[in-house]
Amino acid sequence: MFQSFDAQSSPAQGPARLDDLRAQMQAAGVDAFLVPRADAHQGEYVAARDARLRWLTGFSGSAGFCVVLQDRAGVFIDGRYRVQVLAEVAACYTPVHWPEVQLADWLHDARPAGAVLGYDPWLHSVDEIAKLRTALPAWELRAVDNLVDRIWQDQPAPPDAPFTLQPLEFAGEDHAAKRARLAQALAADACLLTLPDSIAWLLNIRGSDIPRNPVPQGFAILHRTGAVTLFAHAGKADGITDHLGPDVTLRDMADFLPDLQEMTGAVQIDPKTCPDLLATRLAAAQILHAPDPCILPKACKNATEIAGARAAHDRDAVAMVRFLAWLDATSPQGGLSEIDVVRALESFRRATGALRDISFETICGSGPNAAIVHYRVSEASNRKLGQDALLLVDSGGQYQDGTTDITRTIAIGTPTATHRACYTRVLQGMIAISRIRFPRGLGGQHLDALARAPLWLAGMDYDHGTGHGVGSYLSVHEGPQGISRRSEVALQEGMILSNEPGYYRAGDFGIRIENLIVTIKAPPLPKADARDMLAFETLTSVPFDRRLIDVDLLTVAERDWIDRYHADTLATVGPRLDHASLAWLVAACAPL
Repeated sequence: MFQSFDAQSSPAQGPARLDDLRAQMQAAGVDAFLVPRADAHQGEYVAARDARLRWLTGFSGSAGFCVVLQDRAGVFIDGRYRVQVLAEVAACYTPVHWPEVQLADWLHDARPAGAVLGYDPWLHSVDEIAKLRTALPAWELRAVDNLVDRIWQDQPAPPDAPFTLQPLEFAGEDHAAKRARLAQALAADACLLTLPDSIAWLLNIRGSDIPRNPVPQGFAILHRTGAVTLFAHAGKADGITDHLGPDVTLRDMADFLPDLQEMTGAVQIDPKTCPDLLATRLAAAQILHAPDPCILPKACKNATEIAGARAAHDRDAVAMVRFLAWLDATSPQGGLSEIDVVRALESFRRATGALRDISFETICGSGPNAAIVHYRVSEASNRKLGQDALLLVDSGGQYQDGTTDITRTIAIGTPTATHRACYTRVLQGMIAISRIRFPRGLGGQHLDALARAPLWLAGMDYDHGTGHGVGSYLSVHEGPQGISRRSEVALQEGMILSNEPGYYRAGDFGIRIENLIVTIKAPPLPKADARDMLAFETLTSVPFDRRLIDVDLLTVAERDWIDRYHADTLATVGPRLDHASLAWLVAACAPL
């Protein structure tokens, strides 16, 4: 429910561990060594065994990497983590603003040509290493054993949880049909799959190898015939053999690399996600580069998955409304801490009787902690909820029919005029995305500015994307779709995304408002051109904090949208509530 920064990840451990790593670098004959936040499957999330970046540096963010030389060590982080990293890493590490500063440029300045950069080929993709070789032509890039593993004496064991099945009633398409459909479109004799969520989706299976993400760790080969070879550690797939059937062959993980070496013919890999090591083991095959064939079909949810998402969000909304009613009743009494709030929220979700897990570690920041975009409360950082301050709560649930993610910013006590003005501008940006109709073929990069425009007009902005894709009882962050300046993938029907603009004032407060939306074909308009247009349906039904809305800043259309949203929320959630929670919701959803 909350993070405890013990000796495994304490910044105090950083200097000694850095010295130990440098000794291993000398022994290996490398001048620099890369420590990414990655595992052999190249997904966003890692198991405890693979949390090398956090173990070495103390940095707990979900993206970033470290590069270590004998005289310096840089921790590369993007805009989401520039406040957080300062509190988590020791002074022996220098935070580097990435992607503004690229690794190759930093290394050019740090070390003369001819140096050796060591890397673990399991933890870096084919594309990543190829780009580094191009950017560092005077350096030698050398694949080596993982040097962090050499010094991590109490490194956790690999995950050993058994795989489970995702029934057809939630998946909406059996895995035989998926395998046949994707195999028919292959440009090669076989395709190597490394992403756990791709394998989970393709075979309608799930797991618990990654905290908060119901994915199974393994590798798979999809053959042109539609058959699949699934590689997993011994015993993990024993309970799903009947579900997999005769066209899915189970192999032990120890057989994976030898089997790759024996493959011939054309083999398709995704260079963005395939570990560099695996490409070198396909020496007898003709390697073709193409996107992971599961990624786009997985992103476009079928009718069953969308119905499940609606049901999951309605269920989750009941828990959220009960939580917000409790918070409004309890916070004036004083004494509540961030950890108290996290525990209470999870208890309301568990009371639904359907929660499998939370979908990520809850972000619950009061006052200045809310200005840390991906803040996770710990025993050390835990704050009491201050009066006349803002509380930002970003949370979600994993239900077998869907994955939820919602952020609400709540006034504790009386908000200031600045709080209300900033909150309203963030809300206006969220409404702009919610209302937009757009031509088919556009990507999230074309929509991102709509969410920022109200903030830009006031000289404000935020340093994260406006939205990410969301899985169906899978990862809460799912590609390839998104709403950001970098998201070029065309949006399609069935894609679920977050809609979450924000504003953060370091050392003072943070604001984020998030709903989940699903891409739909836009309803026809009278007298409109016959253009093929898309729109968004909002899945989340939880009220905004009316105390933070400056009505004078809203247009008539924005005010009407909020009133309709609140009326729909009351109609959807109200009948499922107890008397006290319903009374709170009626007041929260009153027309502006």
